[in-house]
Amino acid sequence: MTIKPNIGLLNALIRITFGLTILAWSTSKLVKHPWRDSYLIAALCGAMKVAEGIVRYCPVTALYDKCQEIMPEKSADSDSMDGMEGLTNLNEDSAVPYNPS
Repeated sequence: MTIKPNIGLLNALIRITFGLTILAWSTSKLVKHPWRDSYLIAALCGAMKVAEGIVRYCPVTALYDKCQEIMPEKSADSDSMDGMEGLTNLNEDSAVPYNPS
């Protein structure tokens, strides 16, 4: 299994910046309150964001892209009719009554 970068350079730099910020904040809080597990979880999340930025690979983005490939494509003409469902003679000059119910 080869891991190819799936995030851009700017996205990676933002992840590194915010990851280091979260990591610094959580470790400073963890020093004062070592019995709190929430700061440890925040430190792990910050470290994960730094690692994603360095490697330029995000597993959540890869999962989203893989699910988008698997999902069947809907046709553009059947996606949205903007409240015009069931109207068949749209090309003729006949008036179609408006029924909001």
